[in-house]
Amino acid sequence: MVWDVCIWRDMGPLIRLETTLTGDGYLSILPVHLHSFMSIVHSDGLGQFQQDNATPHASRVATKWLQEHSSDFRHFHCPPKSPEMSIIEDIRDALLHAVENRSPPPRAPMDLWTILKDEWCELPPRFLQTFVESMPHRVAALLCVRGDPTRY
Repeated sequence: MVWDVCIWRDMGPLIRLETTLTGDGYLSILPVHLHSFMSIVHSDGLGQFQQDNATPHASRVATKWLQEHSSDFRHFHCPPKSPEMSIIEDIRDALLHAVENRSPPPRAPMDLWTILKDEWCELPPRFLQTFVESMPHRVAALLCVRGDPTRY
């Protein structure tokens, strides 16, 4: 399992997780990886962090931490049952496709990790920007269906 972050113009760190992510585990990622990344790319505090509603993301400890750091960057609250609001799913699909097309395919977990890091770094900025630019359309579609799942 991996954790990742990106912005309109650049990919952030790709973090390898050794175990299933819990709220406490997520809390260990936020200050070290998210906060430092956002501090560098959005030192003005105008950055916007978006995540899905996975259980660790919505945990009390993570929610409290994000509230405590709201002056450092904004947090986009993803509506429940709206995975189409998360561009990271599209990016992960592209990574999966790239891994599946590798020849030879990864044979060991370390090979997979190496390939994932390589592919993560190879994603062109325009690829990422296309997904970020789609957010107004995704939000409009979500508003049209009053928060229900969309076909976006």
